Amino acid sequence: MGSNDSRKMIIASRIRAAREMSGLSQGQVAKMLGLHRPSISEAEAGNRNVSAEELGRMAEIYEVPVAWLMGEGAERLDPHHDKIQLAARELSKLKPEDQERLFTLLAATRQSEKKR
Repeated sequence: MGSNDSRKMIIASRIRAAREMSGLSQGQVAKMLGLHRPSISEAEAGNRNVSAEELGRMAEIYEVPVAWLMGEGAERLDPHHDKIQLAARELSKLKPEDQERLFTLLAATRQSEKKR
């Protein structure tokens, strides 16, 4: 495998990892990018070249740096940070009253942990 092939596979694996960490399906991402789902599947398998524009949009959607998708930096992003980002995205989708209920539950949980 040449250096271009190995770089392509790094990009493909990071695109997949970022999508999975974001909690999105291939279909959802394809719709956001105006593509068909197989285009995302092929890109994640390293069988399709991804344009610079697509890579930039993916970085925005997945909330990761383009440079990371391109293979720079740590092999994996900090999973703790990623879970917090995912939780924040999901939390923002809740109705305000449901957010308040969740915050109350979290506060109660924290208090019971302190008492142990």
